[in-house]
Amino acid sequence: MTCFTRRGFLAASTAASAALLLPARVRAASDARRLVAATRTIEVQGRAATVLGLMDEGGRLGLTLDPGERFRVDLTNDLAHETIIHWHGQIPPNAQDGVPNTNPMLAPGETRAYDFAARPGTFWMHSHIPAQEIGLLAAPLIVRSETDLAEDRQEVVLFLHDFSFKTPDEVLAEVKGGHAGGQGGGHGAAPAMGHGQMQGMQGMSQGQGMMGGMNHGMMGNMGAMGAMEMDLNDFDFDAYLANDRTLDDPEVIAVERAGRVRLRAINASSMTAYWLDLGTVIGRLVATDGDACHPYAASRFAIAPGQRLDIEIDLPEDGSALPVLALREGARERTGIILAPKGAEIHRIPGLSEADHPPASMDLTQEAALRALSPLPERPADRAPMVMLGGTMSPYQWTIDGRLWGNHAPIPARSGERVEMMFHNMSMMAHPMHLHGHVFQVVGLGMSRIAGALRDTVQVPPMSMVTIAFDAGEVAPWMLHCHHMGHLETGMMTELAVGA
Repeated sequence: MTCFTRRGFLAASTAASAALLLPARVRAASDARRLVAATRTIEVQGRAATVLGLMDEGGRLGLTLDPGERFRVDLTNDLAHETIIHWHGQIPPNAQDGVPNTNPMLAPGETRAYDFAARPGTFWMHSHIPAQEIGLLAAPLIVRSETDLAEDRQEVVLFLHDFSFKTPDEVLAEVKGGHAGGQGGGHGAAPAMGHGQMQGMQGMSQGQGMMGGMNHGMMGNMGAMGAMEMDLNDFDFDAYLANDRTLDDPEVIAVERAGRVRLRAINASSMTAYWLDLGTVIGRLVATDGDACHPYAASRFAIAPGQRLDIEIDLPEDGSALPVLALREGARERTGIILAPKGAEIHRIPGLSEADHPPASMDLTQEAALRALSPLPERPADRAPMVMLGGTMSPYQWTIDGRLWGNHAPIPARSGERVEMMFHNMSMMAHPMHLHGHVFQVVGLGMSRIAGALRDTVQVPPMSMVTIAFDAGEVAPWMLHCHHMGHLETGMMTELAVGA
């Protein structure tokens, strides 16, 4: 078996970066779209706030690419400090993936050229530095298909973020210091496991073909019974934003009476999961993380940090306005937008829910119901690693296989191998696990085997097991981490080391 070392993969990646990352001056400016990382000012609760952002050449947040258009972008850093931008859900060459340690940072004033084939769907882009993502250095990335142009429907982007008037560094300091005062549960945690115990469990799992433990129904019940002990939110942000606005002054989007809307919902929040709520209207979830799924009908949909949901909505026949709300998991705060036909009456919606009980914690019910429209071809797994997710609120540290980032070996695979990876969450917080450079399929929930949705980010609830399958791609180190910025910052990250 090939021996994978972090130093070796960093050296390989540095060489690849030198070959594939080019200064923008090597090509004509007219050949590429422009994107700028810069500061901007928004209004939150009547106060001006300076935040970060990724703007196109027209000063708009984000990018929308036409069908068949390549991702040919010149990225300029107009900030006073270095940055690095990740194209979340896209699969560029590893040297253009946009992560620290394996790709060079973008210095202040520097412009860098990116060029790769773009995957159609709903994506986003963000800094891979936790403090900068908390500071809103993120934006939508929409890649439209020919089908999108042919459909008789309106497209609406819902871009969610959590916001604090404190600096991102202050937010992280409070979270790591255990003084953030998050709502939604106590501060309990599962007992820490020794590395030897976890290695034993890993061997047992591999010997049993990856499936062990509870089924997803049992885990859902356990989640409800243990809600008082779970840590749903570990920071109370000052506001929750939908397209940069709160419900004090929501964005009102003009739509056709009784028309159809494709809602492209993106959870760019640094630490917050939401329930998307359509009230009495039933929507159809038709894509997860950019890939089509069989329609899943509901009026409320779970969306974790880093995830995207495409939801088709048939607007009310009576021409009334439709609020699309994002309810903070386990709490009363909410945000959202309003879809309003001409002449519709717009009612004020408070930023705090008036319901007697906050929305429930998220379990695996929705994930269990989803099915990919074009699933991965069936084939036996060549590797079946178990990835143990652990950590506690005090001390505030989050681990993979019992160790912090940089203190353990990468997870090995060979290019072309089918990998079935089980995330086993032994902590009392959910972890949205994101794998760079790959699309995976959810194939197991606890002991139950499913042919689930295609994703790049999957929510793993407390004390649960989720198995994903993918075919290992480019020979390179690919980041694997929790997309909760507090967890990422304190150690919940590793690498999938793909060898030849």
